Amino acid sequence: MRKIFLPVLVPALLGVTACSEPKNNAQQTDSATTANAPSNFDEAYNSITADKIKAPLKTLASDEFEGRLPTTAGEKKTLDYLVKQFKAAGFKPGNGDSYLQKVALMEITADPNMQMTIGNNTFEYKSDMVASSKREQNEISVKDSDVVFVGYGVNAPEYDWNDYEGIDVEGKTVVMLINDPGFENAEGGKFQGKTMTYYGRWSYKYEEASRQGAAAAIIVHETAPASYPWSVVANSWSGPQYGLVSKDGGASRVAVEGWLTLDAAKQVFADAGMDFSAQKAKAMKGPYHQPMDVQASVTVKNKFEKSESNNVIATLPGAEKPDEHVIYTAHWDHLGKDASLEGDQIYNGAHDNATGTAASLVMAEAFSKLSPRPDRSVSFLVVTAEEQGLLGSKYYAANPVIPMENTVANINMDAMNVLGKTKDVAVVGKGKSDLETYLADAAKRQNRTLTQEDKPEAGYYYRSDHFSFAKQGVPALYAEGGSEPADEETAKYRKRMNVIVTGCYHQVCDEFRDDWDLSGIAQDTKMLFDVGVHVANAEEWPQWSKQSEFQRKSDQ
Repeated sequence: MRKIFLPVLVPALLGVTACSEPKNNAQQTDSATTANAPSNFDEAYNSITADKIKAPLKTLASDEFEGRLPTTAGEKKTLDYLVKQFKAAGFKPGNGDSYLQKVALMEITADPNMQMTIGNNTFEYKSDMVASSKREQNEISVKDSDVVFVGYGVNAPEYDWNDYEGIDVEGKTVVMLINDPGFENAEGGKFQGKTMTYYGRWSYKYEEASRQGAAAAIIVHETAPASYPWSVVANSWSGPQYGLVSKDGGASRVAVEGWLTLDAAKQVFADAGMDFSAQKAKAMKGPYHQPMDVQASVTVKNKFEKSESNNVIATLPGAEKPDEHVIYTAHWDHLGKDASLEGDQIYNGAHDNATGTAASLVMAEAFSKLSPRPDRSVSFLVVTAEEQGLLGSKYYAANPVIPMENTVANINMDAMNVLGKTKDVAVVGKGKSDLETYLADAAKRQNRTLTQEDKPEAGYYYRSDHFSFAKQGVPALYAEGGSEPADEETAKYRKRMNVIVTGCYHQVCDEFRDDWDLSGIAQDTKMLFDVGVHVANAEEWPQWSKQSEFQRKSDQ
């Protein structure tokens, strides 16, 4: 029996050993923004407008860019455009003499003609289930594998929770719930209540199942705890999938990773003589597992192609401390095209994330106007393959162009606010670092206040590229337009448009719309520009809050 008590990615330990001591490790003072802004700060700040953001946003989201899938013609067009724009803004190549960082990817495409059988049930691909494998084998089969329900599939020593304790799942198929035990038991004192921890993410669940030696790992999809409908799973997990090239050819990964719809899962539990709701209720109360008297079989046939994609990195050298960097991140990629669809086949990814990429370009232009330049260097890292599991930023974190010990802070821009100006600022993962002090000052300039994001249970702090920096101990900020509209007219627009934007997440209808109100993106871009300017000029480095699960090594 394999009993592993410490998962590789325990959030409480993330970043503890990753970074060496920062060059200036003094504790932050009560007022974060003690440094003076450049004399023409207001001019640069006000140069960021909705009209300026509209042009690159519309370009990047156009059909010409083919959905910006990594390694396709759409990538080449995207890279050429981004490099041209950063050059025009006066930013230098961030990787020696190049604006690009090559990222070695493995493209894996599963044959969609697959079925999964569990007990007496046969489930169809995309309509009932999805399955894939990260192993570099042309055919991977799990046959007549005993099925075990392992609750939430969590092994979290700091929460005194181990769903795998006392059971051997070697070679078996584990079925588990999405999110973590706090989501539907917010008053029970479990984990962080409604606020998702990393243990609630699907990526963690497959990692832990791999460490436990399971043959297959299947997550039960439910819309509320997942925070997205089944269509998102079906679209995101079908077609070409990417991973970083691994030394062991994926042998350390669980052989088959998959999802079941809720209806399909209920059929499986019923076939095993179990009630899904009753089993879920037990899993919520404490660490739980239960063997199921059924077997699972599935065969995944893969086609492989090793390829290279690229991160884009551009730098404005600092005037006094050029070796120290504030890094902004956004991801340029989206889902590409699906030739099997009738009609529109292009996933344009306008909101996700042509918005953040366009904002990066306009912000870079604003930084280039500053006189004098910020003391520290400011770099824009626009990464690839975020939609495939943060791969571009993961690769960068493992192979940093700028050493992590020289990286002062990270500020992320992803799926920015197309719903108009707001009176508040939603801080994703609120309370994690004193970057929020800079943010509060920048928000105050706009007569705005900081709030927690609307759906902390969705775990957004662990779902975008700043997380790759946080795991390395670098304070990372992710903030966006809040939920309180600036005025009544914006409220009416927001109510109508929010339905469209939410429904188009990872769908072909995520397209640029002429009726989008981009003033909210401009508002947030100005605010994050303000934060970066002051962090780049501050005497001291920002620090993680003491209650955060992330810390620099020097603080331990």
